Amino acid sequence: MSKLKDDNQPKNQSPRRIIVFKVISIFISVLLLCFIEIALRIFNYGYDVSLFVEYPDDKRFFVLNPNASKRYFTNQKIATTGNVELFKKVKDKNTTRIFVLGESTTIGYPYFHNGSFHRWLQYRLTHTFPDRNFEIINIALTAVNSYTTFGFAKEVVDYEPDAVLIYTGHNEYYGALGVGSTEKIGGNPQLVNLILRLRQLRMVQLMTNAYEKLQSLVGPNKASSGGTRMKLMVADQQIPYQSELYKRGIEQFRSNMDATLELLTKRDIPVFVSNLVSNEKDLKPFVSFPVDSLKFPRFKPNYALGLAALNRKNTAEAYRYLKAANQVYSAHALCNYYLGQLAYQQGDFKQAQRYFSKARDLDGLRFRAPAELNTIINQLCRTHKNAHLVDTKAVFEANSAHRIIGDELILEHVHPDLRGYALLSDAFYEAMKKERLITVPPPTEMSLTQLLQAMPITKVDSLAGLYKVTNLKRNWPFSEVMAATPFTVKTVEEKLAYDLTFKQLPWSDAMSKAYDYHISIHDLRQAKKITEALTLEYPTDAPYYEKAAMLSGELNDNANAAFYFKKAFALAPSFDKARYLFVLYLRQDRPVEAMPYLDYAIQNNTSQFNLSPVKASAEQVIDLQQAYARDSSNVFILNQIARAYFRMDNKDGASKYLHKVLTVDATNKDALVLMSRIH
Repeated sequence: MSKLKDDNQPKNQSPRRIIVFKVISIFISVLLLCFIEIALRIFNYGYDVSLFVEYPDDKRFFVLNPNASKRYFTNQKIATTGNVELFKKVKDKNTTRIFVLGESTTIGYPYFHNGSFHRWLQYRLTHTFPDRNFEIINIALTAVNSYTTFGFAKEVVDYEPDAVLIYTGHNEYYGALGVGSTEKIGGNPQLVNLILRLRQLRMVQLMTNAYEKLQSLVGPNKASSGGTRMKLMVADQQIPYQSELYKRGIEQFRSNMDATLELLTKRDIPVFVSNLVSNEKDLKPFVSFPVDSLKFPRFKPNYALGLAALNRKNTAEAYRYLKAANQVYSAHALCNYYLGQLAYQQGDFKQAQRYFSKARDLDGLRFRAPAELNTIINQLCRTHKNAHLVDTKAVFEANSAHRIIGDELILEHVHPDLRGYALLSDAFYEAMKKERLITVPPPTEMSLTQLLQAMPITKVDSLAGLYKVTNLKRNWPFSEVMAATPFTVKTVEEKLAYDLTFKQLPWSDAMSKAYDYHISIHDLRQAKKITEALTLEYPTDAPYYEKAAMLSGELNDNANAAFYFKKAFALAPSFDKARYLFVLYLRQDRPVEAMPYLDYAIQNNTSQFNLSPVKASAEQVIDLQQAYARDSSNVFILNQIARAYFRMDNKDGASKYLHKVLTVDATNKDALVLMSRIH
């Protein structure tokens, strides 16, 4: 019996043999996983989540991958997509390339397109530096946070950025993977970033899809069953100030932003990080937690008496009772907000600002970034040598009544109005100037005032923004704290904006219909504004520039006509564009700039005109201008320049120099004779 037992015992195996077996088992498992991954890719299962892909309509360009956001969302149905903004695979020497990272404010909600701050910046830079090409690629998304900022930054560094601009923080709790979001997968930033890397694998995508299908069989998916995206993203509607969950959100932001700035600093890429602004004065806290009556028995009666006095508009009594309640318990969001309002009415604006700021931080529904995030941004910008603080908060305060930010610049809780987006762009612009990323020649610089007047924001875009915000305020959580502004839908532009808002019409179609309408009523200024808007949206399409140039010419805006023809010519050179350009430059007395286009027109002449005499006259003007620079008292030279322009049939140029002659010598016969011939 004992012998039988001994025979059934496994023979002792050497440790070396066991190790070999284990290594082989692991190797086979890894090999099998690699085989499955390769097979899934061969059969095109899943999706590529690379940040950029080749633009299908023109292989010279890259564009933001519409699937790039999917790694951040467990529920693919609510994954967001961003802008379609092209940039060249091979960067031109004359190009400044800037990437923009962030969330809904960064992408320009509710206006999008040319309402976004980066388009205000693009317009200003291209008009200030007409001979330089700026690629400002906004890869911000709605409903994301610092995880996406860090994830996108890791890929952006490989695409030759001259700078990176960042505005992020308001979505830290409820954006994808936020600690209070329906899309969270863990509270540790290192663990989350590991899972994000794994989500690039097709096997992981297969498992995720299988899990979603199993969930749908068990019951409806709460995260995609109606409601606004804001509501769908929120799991924890109550996150108390300084609670464990609150602190995890703070640490999440600090960790991701620190990693982002460290990465960009190591690659020697300048990064401009804006602090955050929100509506403090004109938005009540969404959630104010009840106060424990046993611990703080005097709070409730004082608070109730304060509210009653407020309703009676007895501000002095309301302030007294609410202040007494706040002394008993100082962490009640609404009590602080009402005290802020009362201090504001009494003219104590510094105290009002402190109350409003505290009320925002105590708000249990964390749709507005607490002040701690701005502190972190400030600290990190001091820590990382290539990181530069953009003090948007100071700019907004300087443009707000009594330096308290409210609905003069903010539409609801965090998104600026159009003037606010212009100010946000100005804050970045000035920071870039300060750090000498751009060196601006004063004579050609477009000021903020000029930008506000010239920026081509169409009425359709402006109205669509209003309609979106009005619709937002009718839904949770705004319906409880803000009134929705009524709007009408009667005019052509209002109808187009309404259709655009509720996705019955693509933006390009809305612009096309608006353009046709303004042309039909001969409103060339609005038609020109639309074509300028289209050049910002489609900066690689020459026909939009050409159309903007033609309309500028019809409006006698020669400077902009030349600007847009030059952009069109750079994209698609032609004899006609060259002819327009040299005529416009000569008309504006800019013969040196006219010469390259005169040469091109002569070499590619498709007309019956002999342009050689025009070139000879232009060269004569250049020589005469140089002579006049040496002897500015020589009236004879001025008359010669006027005659040269007259021979070219350039009456504007001739008149300019004749006026100079007659200012010095009102009886000059040559000038008077030539002036009479012009008129």
